[in-house]
This record gives sequence, C-alpha cells and structure tokens, in this order.
Amino acid sequence: MQQKDHYAALGVRSSATLAEIKKAFRQLAAQYHPDRNASAEAPARFRSVQQAYDVLADADTRKAYDDNRQRNLLDDPLLAARQIWQDYAARLQ
Repeated sequence: MQQKDHYAALGVRSSATLAEIKKAFRQLAAQYHPDRNASAEAPARFRSVQQAYDVLADADTRKAYDDNRQRNLLDDPLLAARQIWQDYAARLQ
C-alpha cells in the first residue's frame, strides 16, 4: 500500500511551519466540510485533510512520518520520482 502524501493533501511544502499547516487545514476543512460542500467527493477529501492535519500538527507524529517518508524515497527512488512528477503534472492541470 502506498503511503499518502499528507503535505500534498494540505497543499504545503514539507518544510512548512506549524502555522502554515494550520492555515492550510482551516482553509481546506472549511472548503470540503460536508455541511458546506454538497459534492460527492467532499467527505473523502475532508477526511484526507483531517488525517493529514492530525499527522503533521503533532511534532512526534510528524517526525515519524517524515522519517518513514525519507526511507521510502531511499528505498525506491524511481517510484518516488514518478510520484513527484505525477503530483506536479496534476497540479498544472
């Protein structure tokens, strides 16, 4: 199973500060909250944003996530590069 990119879910860089993470979370949570957004994909997107915030807002959990993320990059750099380019191309559309 591929690890979710919590930074991408919130639209922040991996070097983002806690304040930047909180700001991105508040904006996206308001945008995708099922009570405010009737879209069929809103609940899943809201859960993804909430999960990303839960991981990145806690210093210990974020460090463990970052460590695991770094190991995954080193374990399979081709897969990591492919995912990075796919995410980049998706943002351009």
